[in-house]
Amino acid sequence: MYSSYKLLWLMSTILATLFSNTNCYTITVDAHAEECFFENVEADTKMGLSFEIAEGGFLDIDVKITGPDGNIIHSGQRESSGIYTFSAATSGRYTYCFSNQMSTMTPKVVMFNLEVGEPPNKKANEKDEEVNHNKLEDMIKELGTTLKTVKHEQEYMQVRDRIHRAINESTNSRVVMWSIFEASVLLVMTLGQVYYLKRFFEVQRVV
Repeated sequence: MYSSYKLLWLMSTILATLFSNTNCYTITVDAHAEECFFENVEADTKMGLSFEIAEGGFLDIDVKITGPDGNIIHSGQRESSGIYTFSAATSGRYTYCFSNQMSTMTPKVVMFNLEVGEPPNKKANEKDEEVNHNKLEDMIKELGTTLKTVKHEQEYMQVRDRIHRAINESTNSRVVMWSIFEASVLLVMTLGQVYYLKRFFEVQRVV
């Protein structure tokens, strides 16, 4: 009976790790604008940000991650996508910002995930059985975090595939339209030359 309860607890821990503490967003950042998000976490907590520019301009944006003391953890310019993971050095508010300041008129559509892991277990002087239990729990949480990362990687690749497919379809449509335009211009030029030569020979016969 104890083993059954233990197995149930393990499964619930994995599921809780997979489907909690993850925030998925799709936002529009207007030209000359900046959008920021905040997470309050404890020290040594694992955090992650993954993003993809879905629409707008050259599909680029400025990204900045700052810590509670104002130190810059990551700063990137004109990035189209990225995945960043780190451990919180101190407890407090961490800020994620997407800036479209460089754009003059084009808004950018950004899809991103914010991931916050479980805070570390800092209890000490516990009994051996409880210590083993905590080690097992930490292993399960780590496994759940790994599975969650794989899940988000798959979602990330699916989003990239949809974006690239849309870009390819748009490019193909433009190529087809340009080919039709070129063919139309050639046809008009050919008809114009035929008409000009016909008129030229008619004038020669009259003379």
